[in-house]
Amino acid sequence: MNGLLRQLQFLSPGWNDLVEIVIVSVLIYRILLLIRQTRAMQMLFGILLLAGLYLMAVIADFSLIRRLIEALLQYGAIAALVVFQPEMRAALARLGRSRLVGLLASAREARLVDQLVEGVEQLSQAGVGAIVAVQRETGLREYAQTGRSVEAVVSPELLSTIFAPQSPLHDGAVIIVGDRIKAAAAILPLTQNPVRDRSLGTRHRAAIGLSEETDAVVIVVSEETSRISVAYGGSIDTGVDAERLRQLLERTLPKPAGLSPPPYESA
Repeated sequence: MNGLLRQLQFLSPGWNDLVEIVIVSVLIYRILLLIRQTRAMQMLFGILLLAGLYLMAVIADFSLIRRLIEALLQYGAIAALVVFQPEMRAALARLGRSRLVGLLASAREARLVDQLVEGVEQLSQAGVGAIVAVQRETGLREYAQTGRSVEAVVSPELLSTIFAPQSPLHDGAVIIVGDRIKAAAAILPLTQNPVRDRSLGTRHRAAIGLSEETDAVVIVVSEETSRISVAYGGSIDTGVDAERLRQLLERTLPKPAGLSPPPYESA
């Protein structure tokens, strides 16, 4: 009697079992949504049919049929990976555009904005000149190659270190792709158009020049006045405070559709 009760314990699942059931159910549902109206759905029906035949073979003790199905399932999984590679790639791409991944990417973008605003504000308060270019759709690789490779996550401390007056990377621009600093001490093109505000120096002319040739957002901290400026689309907004800078970045930075950053290799 006690043995029978122990075998029937699965009929009274705990809360962790219920959570597992919900998670597995959601995963199965999402997988079915991804493969519906594709060849993979037909393959799924075939697998279910084979599983039914295998169960019947086990119950009826048909050893030959059971061994054939076991061999088919063993090598068929490898064949399925090759045959259905396009469908799997498309399904993974759709998964990358899901709401959950979008929320994670949005959180990463929000963190980038916070780190940039805090770092630029610290540089402004310290009276340290700086220029930071944030890539959008147009790649900045050719400009990054003129500087020194960094490959580090954006942080206020790192920006302060790079632009410190005694730093060898102080002169030049920082190139940001996604949420990472790709290069420092990069050389940017100067605008060839006349600048009305004569108080704007070389950093501001370089920021305007890059914004004319690309769709990058370029942030400048003046070494003389400590003012923050933002160049975008060939124009520059000077005297920007922290709140205004946050608004400009939130409006102009690319909206995330997945985990991958904008294409750094694009021209």
